[in-house]
Amino acid sequence: MASEENISILVEFTGGLEMLFSDERKHKLSVPPRDNQGKAVTVGWLVDYLCEEVMKDSRKEMFVLDGHVRPGILVLINDADWELEGESSYALQPNDNILFVSTLHGG
Repeated sequence: MASEENISILVEFTGGLEMLFSDERKHKLSVPPRDNQGKAVTVGWLVDYLCEEVMKDSRKEMFVLDGHVRPGILVLINDADWELEGESSYALQPNDNILFVSTLHGG
């Protein structure tokens, strides 16, 4: 079986989240089309991947809480609220734009 080509996506962080990701707002990523179980990669998989491979900051709890995107962080998939797309179960597609926006402010 030929290996499937990776999926190119754009991940963006705003509202202060970029500080957790080397102060880079935009990340062009190339991710595998399937996870270790052979299932299509999802936004949930992407969140884990971002924490393990992309985030340099040790404060992962600022982004993820109890294995889920922290309350107060809006997630947009191609400019649509992820709740309309199935949230973390949304299967990533080539050229998707995933935007994480923190609505949490304060110190």
